[in-house]
Amino acid sequence: MADIDLKKTTHEMIRNGTWKFDGKTFFQAFENGIAGYDGVNFIFPENWGRSERKFAREKLIFILDLDTDLDSFYAEISDSPFEFLIDEFYGLTAPRAPTTYQALIETIAQQQVSFEFAQKTIRNLVELAGKPVGDLHAFPAPERIASLGEEDLKKAKLGYRAGYIKSLTDLYLSGKLDLELWDWRVEDAIKYLTKFRGIGKWSAELFLAYGLRKNVYPAGDLGMRRGIAKIFGKRPKEVREKDVREVIEPYGKWKGLLAFYILCYDRKTEMEMKKK
Repeated sequence: MADIDLKKTTHEMIRNGTWKFDGKTFFQAFENGIAGYDGVNFIFPENWGRSERKFAREKLIFILDLDTDLDSFYAEISDSPFEFLIDEFYGLTAPRAPTTYQALIETIAQQQVSFEFAQKTIRNLVELAGKPVGDLHAFPAPERIASLGEEDLKKAKLGYRAGYIKSLTDLYLSGKLDLELWDWRVEDAIKYLTKFRGIGKWSAELFLAYGLRKNVYPAGDLGMRRGIAKIFGKRPKEVREKDVREVIEPYGKWKGLLAFYILCYDRKTEMEMKKK
């Protein structure tokens, strides 16, 4: 059975200052302490009670996608143009945000910028507004973000996205923006989310995958189109959103994870090209 490779999975996580990986154990900061997972055992502060441990365990399983059946996924993409991704990323799961609010904010921060730059701005925001927990920070609570002015948020180098984060946070706290769309159909959720200023189709799809573990992917993403182009020997300009969907949709329940693997492949090859 394919086990999760913590090194590979954490390598694809947003380096936001709320977690760390020491080469063996993954640690995640929560408001009341730091919990960890070493690939076998969950690690909790000694003073935590049963409910705190249960909550953190469920969050770690969700964040690291520990209950994904990688064997079934690999069987699905075997004997396909994507089979090489199995050896390339064996043991990789698709990491998630601990909360839907964090997922939304980190999604907005990634709009129209490179993944590397987005990570820096998110970490800036976490250090600006997050609660220190040991040598990490808990992700900022929406109330904390709401208490900051737009100019304060811009100190995190978020640019125009600071305005979106501020307004969407206010809507969320007032109950006008519902992020707990767990039981919604993907199409309905996208239609609902894109009614709000600052959330386009790309953002809605990424949020649903990253925050709610929905089987969806941002087909219009440059990395997705570029990854497909590399795999099929095309130029990125030749691959449109509809082409991405035509290639990935046949993989049914595994299309979201396959899309993530393709994105990771694109990031890896782009980094390799920059090093040359």
